[in-house]
Amino acid sequence: MALNNTYDARLVQQETAVGAGVQILLLALLGTAIGMGPAGWLTGLAFAVASWAVLSRALHRSRLRSFGPANRVTLGRATLVGGVTALVADSFQSSPPVTLFVGLTAVALILDGVDGKVARATGTSTPLGARFDMEVDAFLILVLSVYVSMSLGPWVLLIGAMRYVFVAAARLWPWLNAELPPSMARKTVAAMQGICLLLAASGYLPHPLSFGVVAVSLGSLIWSFGRDILWLRRTSHVQDGEVEEMLEMAVEAQRVAS
Repeated sequence: MALNNTYDARLVQQETAVGAGVQILLLALLGTAIGMGPAGWLTGLAFAVASWAVLSRALHRSRLRSFGPANRVTLGRATLVGGVTALVADSFQSSPPVTLFVGLTAVALILDGVDGKVARATGTSTPLGARFDMEVDAFLILVLSVYVSMSLGPWVLLIGAMRYVFVAAARLWPWLNAELPPSMARKTVAAMQGICLLLAASGYLPHPLSFGVVAVSLGSLIWSFGRDILWLRRTSHVQDGEVEEMLEMAVEAQRVAS
């Protein structure tokens, strides 16, 4: 039995290695197409190695016997996000081709609605798959916010940083780790972030309209996080001062943005 378990683990780990290989192939294609500089190459390779290492460790801990079709979709999306990350890093030296940048990002955003459906349709939903999907989403939003901040200002970084600040806060206040009820409003706001940032990043909109679209996106995100924090507070036993401190941080973030 132990041999079978080891063999199954190897099969699962092979899929992450294939994902890293495809990521490097995509970087090679991008490098050939646009003459990507050292910053793009190094960032893309770092993303590939880090993704492979983190995912391999998570798979080892979860002891999944099969990677699953939904995780394959998410892995493909992560590969696209790695390409977008490389383009953004390279943009500090030269702007990436708009069509290429928008195309990669749009496909990554579209596939966000596919992996969950595949998991439900095949009965392969797992906590690891949900976490993998969430982390890929969060990182793409962070990368897009970095790119858009170069034209609209550093306040845009609040969009990409919001989820990571929440995770850091949960280490200080464990009640934030409680499970939230399903919410269509939360899903809608989350989906808005990528779309709004991509619209602003594309350059198709006038600067004032891009500013307004991203500002509305940030405002809705602050509202969504604030709403969830209040719900978590009501369903747990915490001191009022802790909640007030977190809400003051959210209000300050909104003030900076405006």
